Amino acid sequence: MVACTPIAKRPLREKRGFFVCEFCYYEHLPAAVPAVTGRGKVLLRTVMKTIREHELFGCGDTVVVAVSGGGDSVALLDILVRLGELRLRLVVAHLNHLLRGAESDGDAAFVRELAARYGLPAEVRAVDVRELSRQRKLSLEEAGRRARYAFFSEIAGKYRAKCTALAHHADDQAETVLMRLLRGSGGSGLCAMTPKSEDGSRVRPLLQVGRQEIEAYLAGRGLSFRSDSSNRDLNFLRNRIRHELIPHLAGYNSAIAARLADTAAALGADEILLERITDQAMDRLAAVATGRVTFSVTELAVEPRGMRMRLFRRALLLVRGDLARISFRHLEAIDGLLVSGRPHRRLSLPGDVAVTRSYGNLAFAATDGPAPAGPFEMLLDGPGSYPLPGGGVLSVEVAKPPSDWSAVSIDTAWFDSGSAPFPWLVRTFRPGDRIVPFGMTGSKKVKELFIENKIPLRERRSIPLVFSDGRLIWVCGMRVGESARVAAGTTNGIKAALIGRSLN
Repeated sequence: MVACTPIAKRPLREKRGFFVCEFCYYEHLPAAVPAVTGRGKVLLRTVMKTIREHELFGCGDTVVVAVSGGGDSVALLDILVRLGELRLRLVVAHLNHLLRGAESDGDAAFVRELAARYGLPAEVRAVDVRELSRQRKLSLEEAGRRARYAFFSEIAGKYRAKCTALAHHADDQAETVLMRLLRGSGGSGLCAMTPKSEDGSRVRPLLQVGRQEIEAYLAGRGLSFRSDSSNRDLNFLRNRIRHELIPHLAGYNSAIAARLADTAAALGADEILLERITDQAMDRLAAVATGRVTFSVTELAVEPRGMRMRLFRRALLLVRGDLARISFRHLEAIDGLLVSGRPHRRLSLPGDVAVTRSYGNLAFAATDGPAPAGPFEMLLDGPGSYPLPGGGVLSVEVAKPPSDWSAVSIDTAWFDSGSAPFPWLVRTFRPGDRIVPFGMTGSKKVKELFIENKIPLRERRSIPLVFSDGRLIWVCGMRVGESARVAAGTTNGIKAALIGRSLN
């Protein structure tokens, strides 16, 4: 007989080469696999500390374990099996993305066999992630993530599980921090992953454990696993960060991954506090109804700018359900609407949301689609964020011209500050409008630009045209004028960007 754990002291009986706990049946240790010793025990203690600190599991809970077949998830499953004192009831879940042919099928077969070795139920399913990506216009990474989480949620419901355990670890956390930093993110985004999701449906017991520790655990336990060839594909940003950026940064600090993970953890702790403060501010300032959130302009304007930004995000989240495609520049545009001296303004944002200032209120509301735009005319006295009639914002700022012009978006234009004096006139198209396009000496009818760019007739009179000193310097989203071009060596330029508005 063998003791189950130092705490439970339950007897084990041998069954088909396994030691099975007669009390809970879920303490399974293949007889041929070495026991956990040395560094492995340290890792187990670290994981147990994470579980206790963040209350990831309770004794006897049913937990779905997401197992891809890779080393991280194989280690996670083995670790949770070894934590006998928790007497967890484990269910193995694997989603075949059908992206790598026979290799994907091999992963699914491996996971089924792995679950059988531990005597655990296994749920294995296949989803065509590439087709899902095409149908929903998502990246493969995002389509795969959504498919996995939907699958895990379904399996958790089927087994009445408390949560799904994911194998993300400290190095994954570091990669996520860098990826969000490169794409542009505020403090809440840089928190990256947390040990426990807000609703408690997903937990990450390995988040304080590094990749090297996991690899040492696998080797020490003699555990086999599958290698995903797509993890070496440098077309994916995460892989470039893992294989190129982090090794480069390690030349400055060999513990860079751990430091980034620590930073995310510290920001995460701050975020919990800030979210509680935001909750209190919402209770105090916001009137929330179905599909609509309203603030008093007077009350909201005296709040610190950082709090206003958080309240904007919270309002958008309540109205939209997510913050996809909402950037810091959109939040700045909303803030510009709030502090503007004009009492009646409207801003359209991605996700069919309108933010309207009217009669002393700032309202966030869902719309049936983009607001129709018509002819308009407005003056820009200088840099700032200017909401446009019909939706969108024209952002103007003084900035150093970019070194790589190929990376400039079609919705962004740069001008020489000396050749594009303020005030600017922004208006819609009128018959006879002409521009001297960048790189040319002769003028061209704006109407011809519309025809070349296949702009529908009904949309042509809603496209903003920017004039400086009587000269047309930008047909927004299409062509910059030659007269205000940025000269070589210019250090003071003017950057104009059209935000939150589609022109075609």
